Amino acid sequence: MVVATGELTIVRGLGAEVWDDHGRRYIDCIGGQGSANLGHCHPAVVRAIQEQAERLITCPNMLGSDVRDTLLRRLAAIMPPGMDRFFLCNSGTEAVEAAIKAARLATKRPGMVAARRGFHGRTLGALSVTWEKAYREPFEPLVPGARFVPFDDIAALDAALDETVGLVLLEPVQGEGGVYPAPPGYLRAAADLCRERGALLALDEIQTGFGRTGTMFSCEQDGVVPDLLCMAKSIAGGLPMGALAFGPRVESFPPGAHGSTFGGSPVVCAAAIAAIDALVDEGLPARAAETGAYLMGRLREIEAPRVRAVRGRGLLIGLELRERARPFVMALRERGVLSLLAGLTVLRLLPPLVISREQCDEVVAALRDVLND
Repeated sequence: MVVATGELTIVRGLGAEVWDDHGRRYIDCIGGQGSANLGHCHPAVVRAIQEQAERLITCPNMLGSDVRDTLLRRLAAIMPPGMDRFFLCNSGTEAVEAAIKAARLATKRPGMVAARRGFHGRTLGALSVTWEKAYREPFEPLVPGARFVPFDDIAALDAALDETVGLVLLEPVQGEGGVYPAPPGYLRAAADLCRERGALLALDEIQTGFGRTGTMFSCEQDGVVPDLLCMAKSIAGGLPMGALAFGPRVESFPPGAHGSTFGGSPVVCAAAIAAIDALVDEGLPARAAETGAYLMGRLREIEAPRVRAVRGRGLLIGLELRERARPFVMALRERGVLSLLAGLTVLRLLPPLVISREQCDEVVAALRDVLND
């Protein structure tokens, strides 16, 4: 069976730009849904993939791998303090599944608390802690024990954290749910509550990690070190990879408790090493902070009655409109800018961190036109 994937066929990419099969150029503010932080076809990542593919493509986790060991050291060097043990997998939803299992093993408690508007993946466990009913209801019954609280209400979280709860799962910035950054102090208070009640705090940095919000991980801006940190998206320069990092309060999985055939494969590890090195060497987290501030400032200058709010952190930006956003996403495409939805009324921008100010200006000009059409 052949499945049509869309009306637009992309055949080439470089930096923050892509081209379709008719040769038309677009500024890519989809950014691989957050997996293209380095931009398309970064030469260091391309070179690492080519060189590793000539040496060794697959190596199971029961055997050692020099490139996997190097990646684990690179990850430990950029993580929040004390997070130096990892489970490698293939996607963000797998990292969330691993966090659920790790919390149950560590606390012996089945309960889970997540936030309204939160999105954590599409496997059954990750769906159980994803708020949007349209995603969850077709597949119920899901994993039992999940409950939801408002994202910015620490009193509600306090009330929900009883002796059955082993895991609290939050996003530092809710991306799919409308681009809502955590209010100041909220994650710190959540971490303190978890320690007091014997639960583990897991932060989903699948979209916010690897420089997207202006620091390597968004939780750094909140002064929080979680017990579990879920990663994916841009960890490997665009190749499929996920990881779960463990903090000091959590024992890693004992042998046989969890596993992944393709997790930590040599080619993907080589790409991840190159991607992490490029993020650090090119100072891309700081660049995301600077460019994001510039782009949000320009967007707020747009005088359009349709715009209710502009919000975000770094280069994770949402424009909340007073009407459905999908027609404007399609209109932007016609103007040569690719963008995303984040709910019914929010237009989301996730450009590569290498986007230039000149390209940002093109995005703003296109948005100004379509919003005032």
